[in-house]
Amino acid sequence: MKKAEMVIQTSLRKGGTDPIFKIAGEAEKRVKEFGPEAVINSTIGALMDDNGELVTFKAVYDTLKSLPNNMIANYSGLAGQPEFLEKIVDACFKAYKPEGFIRAVATPGGTGAIRHAFCNYTELGDAILLTDWRWSAYETIADDNHRKIATFPLYNEKGGFNLEGYKKSVLELLQKQKRVLTVLNTPAHNPTGYTISNEEWKEIKAFIIETAEAQPESKIILLVDLAYIDFAGKADEARKFMKILTGMPHNVLTLYAYTCSKSYTMYGLRNGAIICVAPTAEIATEFANSCTYSNRGNWSNGTRGAMETITRIFSDEELYNQAMAEQSFYKCILRRRADAFVEEANKIGLKMVTYCDGFFISLPCDHPKEVSDRLMEKNTFVVPLGKGLRFAPCAVSEEKCRRAPQLILQAMKEVGDGC
Repeated sequence: MKKAEMVIQTSLRKGGTDPIFKIAGEAEKRVKEFGPEAVINSTIGALMDDNGELVTFKAVYDTLKSLPNNMIANYSGLAGQPEFLEKIVDACFKAYKPEGFIRAVATPGGTGAIRHAFCNYTELGDAILLTDWRWSAYETIADDNHRKIATFPLYNEKGGFNLEGYKKSVLELLQKQKRVLTVLNTPAHNPTGYTISNEEWKEIKAFIIETAEAQPESKIILLVDLAYIDFAGKADEARKFMKILTGMPHNVLTLYAYTCSKSYTMYGLRNGAIICVAPTAEIATEFANSCTYSNRGNWSNGTRGAMETITRIFSDEELYNQAMAEQSFYKCILRRRADAFVEEANKIGLKMVTYCDGFFISLPCDHPKEVSDRLMEKNTFVVPLGKGLRFAPCAVSEEKCRRAPQLILQAMKEVGDGC
């Protein structure tokens, strides 16, 4: 009997669960079987308390639940509610709002923002430039929209940003394409926790300006994925680079993917925005028109109740202070957990790539799947990546963060890993 293929060829997909969620599901089974103390579940990228429960900010959910039902249920405007679009720009930039023509369009989390950038600023078949250590969904979004990816090594030999590799890749792509979109996930990069420094940003900017001016017919789009920004650096210092990325030529556009998922524990409410800082008013208007049209063509509009919640928090000083206090409290907990892991890893000689901040720490190894499988036998769950393992201190208590490095190193030795 002939195999049924009703789906078009380019939409044929393999079934199955995302590997991260599959491993997380197994971890949950072990918790039920052996109890939470016996299991280290470092899988899902969400902030969990020491008991393994999802953290939710009281200021956020008290505000959401106080909204009238008809406001929660109602449609939002296609681009997002006007007040929300104003406040989400404030939430994104805070005291470091860059110069330029700024517009925002609401999206379902950062994923929606990335989708719009890929589809509206690259041609079909174009390659999008990513780092080699990367969030795997970038590739899924590109592939689903008939784009390709190209990569460059994130780190140089000193463990800093690989500027030379970045330059080389951008220039190579500009020889093949009329435009290049590059994604830099920073600060607190997923999955490594690396943050591009302000000095590195200055060098990146200088290169982009030089290249854009030398090739005035080409277009360079810089997409900064800010998913973890509110859990990076002290206070709002991680936003300082935003002021650096100003004064770009007419053929350079800076885009920001901002999400409330991590910053305000609104994971499932799908609330975020794509924000542009354009060199001209015309380019900003073009951005808003194209992304609003894409909203209508993909998901129509966003989650009204989530938008209203953020609008109210950023319009009320008391509410805002409460939300920031909760965010700061858990940011400190995350820092202590990460410090515990890094300290123990350094003590025993467990190799890590450069970590600065955020939800994840990455460990290079030659056999990530085999090491992950061996750790599962010990009720320890980490995510295998192409180049190593991802450990998530966001989801693991400080005590378990201190215990995990020795277990990981032992598993590496048992499978004969060469790291």
